[in-house]
Amino acid sequence: MPYRLRENVLRLAPYSPGKPIDEVKRELGLTDVVKLASNENPFGPSPRVTEALARAAGTLNLYPDASGHAVKEALGRHYGIGPAQIALGNGSDELIHLLALILLEGGLGNVVLGSPSFVRYEAAAGVADVAVKAVPLDRDYRHDLGAMAQAVDAETRLVFIANPHNPTGTAVGRDDLRRFLDRLPDTVVTVLDEAYFEYGRGVGDYPDGLEFVREGRNVVVLRTFSKAYGLAGLRLGYAFAGPDIVDAMDRAREPFNVNSLAQAAAVAALADQAHVEDGVARNSAGLQRIERAAAQMGLRTIPSLANFVVVHLGRPAGPVFQELLKRGVIVRSGEVLGLPGSIRVSVGTEDEVERFLQAFEEVMKVEVPA
Repeated sequence: MPYRLRENVLRLAPYSPGKPIDEVKRELGLTDVVKLASNENPFGPSPRVTEALARAAGTLNLYPDASGHAVKEALGRHYGIGPAQIALGNGSDELIHLLALILLEGGLGNVVLGSPSFVRYEAAAGVADVAVKAVPLDRDYRHDLGAMAQAVDAETRLVFIANPHNPTGTAVGRDDLRRFLDRLPDTVVTVLDEAYFEYGRGVGDYPDGLEFVREGRNVVVLRTFSKAYGLAGLRLGYAFAGPDIVDAMDRAREPFNVNSLAQAAAVAALADQAHVEDGVARNSAGLQRIERAAAQMGLRTIPSLANFVVVHLGRPAGPVFQELLKRGVIVRSGEVLGLPGSIRVSVGTEDEVERFLQAFEEVMKVEVPA
């Protein structure tokens, strides 16, 4: 072939999502399957969103507002920040990619992140062809901020911290995070990925990353409508950052990167905080139910501030994952998440949690081949 594909791109592993329901039905001949693998919100969006989507459907012949004005205005009112400090993306994934585009140069510098962590951080560094310094989590499965600060050097350009963390659900506290930021040189931008912010908000010393943006620190906060707002299928993430970073992201992004349905849904979703709070409360109840059941089975879980929980199995995860699949329950095997011997379970509805627990107890009583 006359062309050459970039070697750093070929080294990237394609993203591996949770198995879709329809695929499992086809493969195993099942008619009833529960998916608890992708940290989706089982309670769905606000009814106001459905109404807004019906109205917006009449304008699909028109391009969306390229500036996302209505969404930025709604976010600004809700969080008390100006539109010049808000960037919108086709999910947080696009925002991560844009940050790599504007802050990383091919072959120069490095990125510091926790290990394991959300795979798109390393992918962004890989596309930019820069080195990754992966720092193991501490023994409590949290970011080891001390070790991460030590890993930062004169070549570091970006630090990624998911808080609450994916895939573990753990979080670092406000004071620890502030001390970490105090140790960083001015040449480093810290990305606080708060995709699960609504679930952690108000719990213990969980911090609001927007506080650090308001202080003028080199911090970018990422949040999303995919989780607590139940809009994963529409793909809308947002970032809070200094105006210079937001301006650069806007220059680098694709035009019309957020579709008109997503914009209409986001404005409607923000206007119904009672729906969000109800979903968060129901998630907490489901999370506690899974944790209690695991404890009764003699299994450890990682304390989570998100909408999922990691369960340590004390045996290889692959066979357990497969046996759950046969019973129509999709979870995530810890093997693909950097957590061998574990599964990660998204919190579902009451009925879905019950379905998982019945299948899980049955599977764990059976000796399955490793």
